[in-house]
Amino acid sequence: MSARTADHASAPVSRRERQREQLIRDAKQAARDLTAAEGVEGLTLAAVARRLGVSSPALYRYFDGKQGLVRALYEDLMAELIDTVIAAARRQEPDDISAKLHAATRAVVSWAVANRAEFGLLMGASYPAVAESEEEIPQILSRELGGLFGELFGELVDSGRLEYVRDDELSPQLRSQLETYRQAVGLNLPLGVARLMIVCWRQIYGIACMAVYGHLAFAFDDCEALFEDMMDDLLATLGLERSPRLR
Repeated sequence: MSARTADHASAPVSRRERQREQLIRDAKQAARDLTAAEGVEGLTLAAVARRLGVSSPALYRYFDGKQGLVRALYEDLMAELIDTVIAAARRQEPDDISAKLHAATRAVVSWAVANRAEFGLLMGASYPAVAESEEEIPQILSRELGGLFGELFGELVDSGRLEYVRDDELSPQLRSQLETYRQAVGLNLPLGVARLMIVCWRQIYGIACMAVYGHLAFAFDDCEALFEDMMDDLLATLGLERSPRLR
C-alpha cells in the first residue's frame, strides 16, 4: 500500500459523513419500528421522516423512495437473522453436524418468535407485498438462509451419510424447480439434496408460522415440544440422531 493510500485509509471521517451514516441508521431503525407497529403498509419515507424530524427529501437521496427503504430494511433484517443463525451453529462442536443443524434451526424459529413483525416482512404475511416492490428480494432469502443451510448439507454429503434420490427419480417439473432453487442458493449440491433441504424447510417454516401467528394456539400455545419432535423427525430423515453435545 502506498503512503498516499495509507493516509487516505486512515483519514478521519468527516462530521458530515458521520451525520449521514447516523441518519441512515436512524431511518432504518424508525422503519423497523413503523413496520412493527403498523405493518409494511404504514412504512413510507414521509412517516419515517416525521419520526426523525427531518424532511422527506432528506431521506430520498439515500433510499430512492419507499422501495429503496424497504430493500434496505429487508437486507438489514436478513443480515441480523443470518448472524443469529451462524452464531448458534458456531457454538457447537465443528464436527457435530447434528448439533449445528439443530441449533441453526432453533435460532431461525426463536428469532421469528422474538421478532414477529420482522418475520412477517422477511417471509410472512407482509412478504408478498414486499416481494412485489423489489424483484431481487425473493432471491435474498434463498441466497442467504438457503446458502447457509446448504453449507451444512454439503458437510453431510461429504460425510457420506446422507441418502437422497437420484436426479432421474425426480419428476420433470420438480427437477426443473429444484434446479432453479439450487441456482439461487448458489451451491453445487445434487438435486436430491436440494429436495431434502426443501423437505426440511417446509416443516421448519410451518412451525415458525404456527409459533408467530398463533395457529392452533388453543392447543399449542407453546410450540417447544412440537419443535423438538419435528427436529427428531428431520434429523432421522437426514440419517442423524439428536446430539448429546447440543448447546
